[in-house]
Amino acid sequence: MISASDMLAGLTGLGVTTVAGVPCSYLTPLINRVISDRATRYLTVTQEGEAAAVAAGSWLGGGLGCAITQNSGLGNMTNPLTSLLHPARIPAVVISTWRGRPGEKDEPQHHLMGRVTGDLFGLCDMEWSLLPDTPDALRGEFDVCREALARRELPYGFLLPQGVIADEPLDEEAPRSRAGRLVRHARTGPSDAAPTRVAALERLLAELPPAAAVVSTTGKTSRELYTLDDRDQHFYMVGAMGSAATVGLGVALHTPRPVVVVDGDGSALMRLGSLATVAAHAPGNLVHLILDNGVHDSTGGQRTLSSAVDLPAVAAACGYRAVHACGSLDDLTTALAGALATDGPTLIHLPIRPGSLAALGRPKVQPHEVARRFREFATEPWPASAVGSGTRAAAGSAGDR
Repeated sequence: MISASDMLAGLTGLGVTTVAGVPCSYLTPLINRVISDRATRYLTVTQEGEAAAVAAGSWLGGGLGCAITQNSGLGNMTNPLTSLLHPARIPAVVISTWRGRPGEKDEPQHHLMGRVTGDLFGLCDMEWSLLPDTPDALRGEFDVCREALARRELPYGFLLPQGVIADEPLDEEAPRSRAGRLVRHARTGPSDAAPTRVAALERLLAELPPAAAVVSTTGKTSRELYTLDDRDQHFYMVGAMGSAATVGLGVALHTPRPVVVVDGDGSALMRLGSLATVAAHAPGNLVHLILDNGVHDSTGGQRTLSSAVDLPAVAAACGYRAVHACGSLDDLTTALAGALATDGPTLIHLPIRPGSLAALGRPKVQPHEVARRFREFATEPWPASAVGSGTRAAAGSAGDR
């Protein structure tokens, strides 16, 4: 057997700065060790795809992320692994347990995934290895991982069989429970007076400080942002719908800069648990803007479920420190100013009209180029005092335990 301390030492030796995931009994010793070690950062998430997105954001912010999962959760990770980390060539460590390993007795729900887990790693274009049960062999596998991360600039997988890591006690603080402050700005005029997405993005670009990093959701939001003004501090998500908030979380925990996530209602609803994850880990420098047009604009305008969900109230209940339900572009300006001047996370919700720019093009810069210039921007030295107190509770804040 290996100890959880051996495993954690190997991960930190690779440069891992954040471990995020959903528990599995095979992973219990490692999770307990990471949680109990106050020098490391463990992020509980609501779904395994969020863990992969946090890992992506961690690298974009200057660190290295590790996403952990039971192999049954690899299905939830597949989308961000293949449509975000792979095209952007973002390195990460993925540790999956091997439930349902052929020849071992396990519950019926694990049998099929147990047979195909290694194949699934390969289909996601990941090199991987089996975690050994001796410290010397473990060090050798971490050397292999280190070389692969540098050579391929892609995620590397470890497969964890049962009983490899010795038991480890848990010393965990209870999560905080709080409701955020919800401000509903007065709404005037008919619904068709709502601004367009382009107008909202133009206002955002005009109001944001030059030091702010921006993560924009997939689809026409990123395409319009690129068309209006392509900047090094923009990370355009070309895939992984629903993952913008947790990518932004990973970034915000690694940089003192203000981080603004530009999301859509369909994307936010796809991984609604991300609101709980962001609020629980409470990066003070994160602003989450949801532009809500009530439709899936990129696929022909089919309705989302946002008309049936009070997204600002959900965010407040999840624990965002401040939530602004806006009704106009001027409300957006007011909310942004407040978010940048105070500790967050802050959610800003703005209803917009469906539709987009005519003949809208796509970014000509490649995803891996966008990722690298964004990471360089995020890691440039910058005084947190340059923009309000809200940027002071970023990486290493008390809320990220």
